[in-house]
Amino acid sequence: MFDFFDTVDWANVWPYLIGVTLFGYMLGSVPFGLIFSLLSGAGDVRKIGSGNIGATNVLRTGNRWAAAATLACDAGKGALAVLLVAMHYNGSMAAFAGLGAFLGHIFPVWLGFKGGKGVATFLGVTLALAWPVGIAVALIWAGTAAIWRISSLSALVASVAAPIGMMLIGQPLYATLMLILMLIIFATHRENIARLLAGQEPRIGAES
Repeated sequence: MFDFFDTVDWANVWPYLIGVTLFGYMLGSVPFGLIFSLLSGAGDVRKIGSGNIGATNVLRTGNRWAAAATLACDAGKGALAVLLVAMHYNGSMAAFAGLGAFLGHIFPVWLGFKGGKGVATFLGVTLALAWPVGIAVALIWAGTAAIWRISSLSALVASVAAPIGMMLIGQPLYATLMLILMLIIFATHRENIARLLAGQEPRIGAES
């Protein structure tokens, strides 16, 4: 699974890996949730609901178009980071750009390193790296949401499916990346997990 790390000439490639990761980070750190909440007249989304800048919290402002725009742009920045780097380098480099975009969304330098929980950007990265896996992950999210109507549960289940999907299509490097992102998503959702275990997690459309 880790053959990639044994075959890379790190002495020559590490500056490029750092460069594409930083590129992805800067792209991922654009706080679309804050931008669209301000444009919609809802104010600073960080002072609403859970306080994060993701689409779910933007939805709590009551502005569905702002939430939809946030979802699309947060996913888009992850996909764009991967696609641009893949065009100029290769899929391995693109994976590091995806990691950077994901970390940029969660830890944006512009907002004191306090961003969203990474789910939409994770989906964008997955779609750009391997669209069949990305579509499968999106369908698993949607199916889980349709059955239980709990956004956090849908995100957790979908994140678990991603590394499995990458392994099934024979992409161990991407599977490793998805495993890392999955663990980070579980960390960003630790409070949600506690509420899920206590049976207190709010359902979609009922969040306060």
